[in-house]
Amino acid sequence: MAEQMTEKVLGGSFVIADPDYRTIVTPDELTEEQRMIAETTADFVEGDVLPVDEELEKLDYELTVKLMKQAGELGLLGADVPEAYDGLGLDKVSSTLISERLAKASSFALSIGAHVGIGTLPIVYFGSAEQKKKYLPSLATGAKIAAYCLTEPSSGSDALGAKATARLSEDGKHYVLNGTKQFITNAGFADVFIVYAKVDGKEFSTFIVERTMEGVSVGPEEKKMGIKGSSTRPLILEDVKVPVENLLWEVGKGHLIAFNILNIGRFKLAVGCLGGAKEAIQLSSRYANERTQFGKPIASFPLIGAKLAEMNVRTYVLESMVYRTAGLMDTGLGGIDHDSPEAGKQSAKAIAEYALECSINKVFGSETLDFVADEGVQIHGGYGFIQEYKIERIYRDSRINRIFEGTNEINRLLIPGTLIKRAMKGELPLMQKAQALQAELLQLVPGQTFEGTLEEETHLLAMAKKIFLMAGGAAVQKFQLKLEQEQEVLSHLADMMIQIYALESALLRTKKRIDKLGEEKAGLAVAMTRVFAQEAFEKIESLARETLAAVDTGDMLRTQLSVLKKLTRRTPVNTVELRRQIAARVIQSETYVC
Repeated sequence: MAEQMTEKVLGGSFVIADPDYRTIVTPDELTEEQRMIAETTADFVEGDVLPVDEELEKLDYELTVKLMKQAGELGLLGADVPEAYDGLGLDKVSSTLISERLAKASSFALSIGAHVGIGTLPIVYFGSAEQKKKYLPSLATGAKIAAYCLTEPSSGSDALGAKATARLSEDGKHYVLNGTKQFITNAGFADVFIVYAKVDGKEFSTFIVERTMEGVSVGPEEKKMGIKGSSTRPLILEDVKVPVENLLWEVGKGHLIAFNILNIGRFKLAVGCLGGAKEAIQLSSRYANERTQFGKPIASFPLIGAKLAEMNVRTYVLESMVYRTAGLMDTGLGGIDHDSPEAGKQSAKAIAEYALECSINKVFGSETLDFVADEGVQIHGGYGFIQEYKIERIYRDSRINRIFEGTNEINRLLIPGTLIKRAMKGELPLMQKAQALQAELLQLVPGQTFEGTLEEETHLLAMAKKIFLMAGGAAVQKFQLKLEQEQEVLSHLADMMIQIYALESALLRTKKRIDKLGEEKAGLAVAMTRVFAQEAFEKIESLARETLAAVDTGDMLRTQLSVLKKLTRRTPVNTVELRRQIAARVIQSETYVC
């Protein structure tokens, strides 16, 4: 699959470019090796994890560690670790498949996710050769478990406001660490902690801290709303002597490690949300067929079908986004020599390239799972509120995803902020495109007819990009450097970008399916893409109207709204009938379908 991505795509360029569907990665073209990896993961979850699900949910450290070691033996912990350090060195699509299949394991999936992602990757991408040799083999096999320690009692979203300190000892052999880290996943049993602290209270830096070091301790388990089977405890550091060899990368580079690892964490979180959404659809469609009311299965009622259809549509879109982004990251990270002294710098640059797309995946993924889980509970009715039914746990567990890895609010500010910064540096011709659009808008001729499959949806996507450029350009022109203070406007711009990336990902994937399978066999994907195109475009239109009203007044606003009206002219599609077609397939299959 990685071979499809021959050219490097600039991060954020989707708002101004029109990629060829043949260049994107989709989950519909897996290699035999990738299918085997996915099956191995699914078999492990079904055969080893789910039979002890209740014990895991009661927070059994010993059982969790035992199963993590089993996962390590199967290679499921080493997908992102280079082969030179006893890992598998797989592409991002393969590691995405593992993360998605693990999602069914609930809290246990989170324990593994924190270990293989934010726990291990800082060493993979930013560790020295000696650090990699020392830690990666045991992390890849599960002999040691990792945890990531960024959040503090007084600093969550404001990570750089951390108060943990590191002071170089007089003999220059150790850094002495002091501070408390909060909400640390895997803290109850982790052996290795990636800890962020300020050297001399100023330079934000990263350290590899071992549990056995004197002065390391953990506080009590947090009593959580969900993810009850994962360990969440504070990490306490009291005059901990960390060898200078355990400084990760360089003093003062901690923010580059933290934020880039969070970028990958955000992407992986979206992958987990995808797996959770698929399970919720399976549980809900099966229940809808079994539950009888008024003498027939509730699945036969159109409003229940509409819910299942919408759950499936959004999951299809999320899946399209996730694997497209995995392909982008494969291209960016594929050529890095992890033994090179420049590996840290190269990794930081490659990951940062798609920071914006990672945030988009995180926001859309977490909100999709919340929607799907909520509708799943509704389909289950009163039983959805009972712990005996797993949909209740999926609902509770899903809520943390909008907070994890940077809240969705923070990510919404990052998405347009990152785009504008890239444009200011000359990395993207965003401003030039916005200016060129101004002349084009005066000559727009409305009233087009569409005959080919997805021609209208392709047109809607093109118009959506123009709408974003118009609204974004107006906002930049009005607020200029003060735009970062206009959080509501930034959030609206972010939501437009999210909908554009989502629609484009689904549209490109569906076109690729048509090319491969023909229109008839790709009919379900076409129906889902058409439904989502209508939804996304309506949201973009509404967001643009609110944004323009926040930017302009009087005649200027009326002029802008007139242009917006031209850009949004369209004939409504019968989405009710399309959803019925989609629902019929979901109900028949009793699972996620595409």
